Amino acid sequence: MRLAQVLQVLALLAAASARDNQAAAGARVDYDRTDGEERVKVAKCCEEAELFVDGFCVPVKEANQSQPWRPEFESEDAFYPGLSGHAAARPEAQQPSYELKFGQPPCRSNQMAWDVYSDPSGGSDTLVMLASGKLRHYVSDQADEVQKAKELYGTDYMDSDDDVQARAIHYDYPYGHYCADKAILPNNKVGTYAKICVPQPVKWANADNLIRKAVDPAFHAVAIVSYLTVAIVYFVLPQLRDLVGNIITSMTLCLIVNQCASLTTIFTEFGNHINFLVADSLMFISQVAAFFWLNALGYYVWYTFRSRNVFLRSSDGRKYCCYSTCVWCATVAIAVTAIFAHLTLETNVPKVGGVAFTAQETIGWLGLSMLFTSVGFTIIIDLCYVFTTINKIKRIRTYGRIHHKMKYSFRMFILIFGIMSLGWISTLLSMLKYDGLVYCHIVVNVIQALSILYVCVFGQKRVTFLLGKTCNCCISSDNSEGLDWGEEMTAINAGY
Repeated sequence: MRLAQVLQVLALLAAASARDNQAAAGARVDYDRTDGEERVKVAKCCEEAELFVDGFCVPVKEANQSQPWRPEFESEDAFYPGLSGHAAARPEAQQPSYELKFGQPPCRSNQMAWDVYSDPSGGSDTLVMLASGKLRHYVSDQADEVQKAKELYGTDYMDSDDDVQARAIHYDYPYGHYCADKAILPNNKVGTYAKICVPQPVKWANADNLIRKAVDPAFHAVAIVSYLTVAIVYFVLPQLRDLVGNIITSMTLCLIVNQCASLTTIFTEFGNHINFLVADSLMFISQVAAFFWLNALGYYVWYTFRSRNVFLRSSDGRKYCCYSTCVWCATVAIAVTAIFAHLTLETNVPKVGGVAFTAQETIGWLGLSMLFTSVGFTIIIDLCYVFTTINKIKRIRTYGRIHHKMKYSFRMFILIFGIMSLGWISTLLSMLKYDGLVYCHIVVNVIQALSILYVCVFGQKRVTFLLGKTCNCCISSDNSEGLDWGEEMTAINAGY
């Protein structure tokens, strides 16, 4: 009898243990399914059991309502069905796990809080909660929004009225820039209320706006003209079309592309005129190519002083093809690696967005780090060229004609290297987005271009002599004192 009771007790304990294990397993499954997911943060203006009435948070029961506000999520490409009476099918969005945060949004000093009411029966504003946790605000300030969207984007980009509705004027506010809640509108209508942080209106006469939108483009234009002048001088004058001249021309062309790409990205409010990812990639890749060409110039000068036989057998054209192949292969390899890393490994993709256009992706810090690191390595290698070449020049007792000519090329290389290195540091600091650093970079950018123009053209007597002889100006026929090597002989051979 006692044995039967013991067995019965053991069976009950086993059953209880099994139930406990099953409950624990169920609890783990529920945790993995819900709490294990990354929850979307949604900001609610009032407390959980309150809603918004006449500017105040009121308990749900006092407002004669049964349920507090709960977000209804929609997909990113959800059509807005209220435009001009047209209806469009909304794709069903997967309802994510969310977590409500209570309180007003902490607007920044350069932002202002704006109250928005959304009436489901019709109105000028519509609020939509996206599955990513962002609050989308549709703005309807014209009777025919379809016509307005077509005027803004162009009819060539619109396939149908549904396409127009999908691209209506809207802006997305991430978490921390908004709060939303259920609201009781006049006539006891139930709608949605939101307090959003919007930028304060900027006047055209604002100093920051003038510097960024007027002074910066003007300085870019001056820089482009300066680089173009250097490229034309070294390409047109036949006496300058040696290997050094061809390298200078190629380098300045890369700098021109860099300035043009940078110029197109200044006006970010016109988002549809360019692709910011392509423009930024082209801007930084062309900068890398310019530094590679500068590195090729340093290598050529260093190798000439290092070589025992300065009378090299290969022609300048063949050597330029060799240098060009190395430079462009290295540039393409770095560019492909950086873009591949950005497209596949970038975790936080920066975007350039606006009210009147969809936010565009631009190159992130991972791709930029690879491009800037490549430039940093070229600067270190150029420093090695500078120090080793200086030591070699000090040990040379007698100078030949080629050594004398390369001495001036080495001086030009040092000056260009110092100017471009300071410009690269300024570009790197301007990426921190501090206003002072951005203003300094705007000034340094134009000073770099003017300095390179002076070093390559007006700071060299040989170049100014050849320009004066070509244009029949600025150079006196009797004044040849102080000219660099070979100018008098060049003038005789050219028939001046």
